[in-house]
Amino acid sequence: MAENIANKWAPLETNAGDREKIWSKSRTFAGDVWFRFRHKPTAIAGFVLIVVLALFALVGPLFTAYDYAQQNLEVVNVPPVMKVYQAPDGSYMYITTALKVVSVSQDGQLGGQLKRVREEDAKSMTIYDVNGSEVALYYGGSTYVMADESTGNIYPSRLVWNKSYILGTDSLGRDILTRLMYGTRISLMVALMATLVNMVIGILYGGIAGYVGGTVDMVMMRIVDIISTIPLTLYVILIMQVLGSGLQSIIVALGSVYWVDMARVVRGQILSLKQQEFVVAAKTIGSSSRTILFDHLIPNALGSILVTMTMLIPSAIFMEAFLGYLGIGLQPPLASLGTMCNDASANLRTSPHELLIPALMICAIMFAFNFVGDGLRDALDPKLKK
Repeated sequence: MAENIANKWAPLETNAGDREKIWSKSRTFAGDVWFRFRHKPTAIAGFVLIVVLALFALVGPLFTAYDYAQQNLEVVNVPPVMKVYQAPDGSYMYITTALKVVSVSQDGQLGGQLKRVREEDAKSMTIYDVNGSEVALYYGGSTYVMADESTGNIYPSRLVWNKSYILGTDSLGRDILTRLMYGTRISLMVALMATLVNMVIGILYGGIAGYVGGTVDMVMMRIVDIISTIPLTLYVILIMQVLGSGLQSIIVALGSVYWVDMARVVRGQILSLKQQEFVVAAKTIGSSSRTILFDHLIPNALGSILVTMTMLIPSAIFMEAFLGYLGIGLQPPLASLGTMCNDASANLRTSPHELLIPALMICAIMFAFNFVGDGLRDALDPKLKK
């Protein structure tokens, strides 16, 4: 027994070839970044969510039966889940917030409005015709119900899913799902375009300030400080008032403000990198300042630039949604997440789903980009290399 234990601790035989063998897999910088990124669950979840949202916004409208501006005033403010009443002949009815009665099939498909027969003001009832028989909408209680006119008995009710409009309709009878797809597309496009503009301006401005240094750096950064003291929200609103409402105006307004954070990040990275040996070597061989800045310094600061860019995207989306909620963003009938929230604010008590759905979409987009930004920050940090 003791001999077997001793054999387990005996050294293994080695040769000269084993000493030269590389046991760990060699990875490039990009491969190393991807390795650390994909081992962060929240970053992968955010990346997958961004892909899903992009497909939802770009491909989704191809599979809907409605247009984002198509109105159906017969079915306004209909929720995704409807409380329907069963008439004596077996058909179903739904009461809209506008006190209209709409026929509903057994599988949840919406039909047309029922024909109004007469008013019974003394009984607080409105009589409707359902396939030749009369049913009453009783509005005398705290909640409106469908009842038998003669006996006053309330018809049995149940909840059914809205198969005609999966996420319901808004105050003009427009499909919320279709508008959500277009709104997500507009919000993502505005955020990405504004972020690209910010990245170009911020990289050029911060790179020049950090590389030149001295008085030029001091003057340029004081300009950044002055811009930063102005409330960004107020500044964007003022620009929107000058340029007018529209998609291009929003992109210009966001692109002219949000670059200050990018400029500061790039300047800090350039100030740190321009003292490195590779910059001294580039100057020694006669490289121009333009070559050193754009071929050596900025590529080495790309990690911080990417992280800052992913953090600017949710901020731009929130700002666009805020402008739309204030009513100075896109004009009807165009849809964005902010304009959808603005349209829903008037019916918040009766139809809270109209505000909840775009608000949840804004939260999902912001969480997704924040998760990806956190993952990129950790993956690009050489201190975390294992």
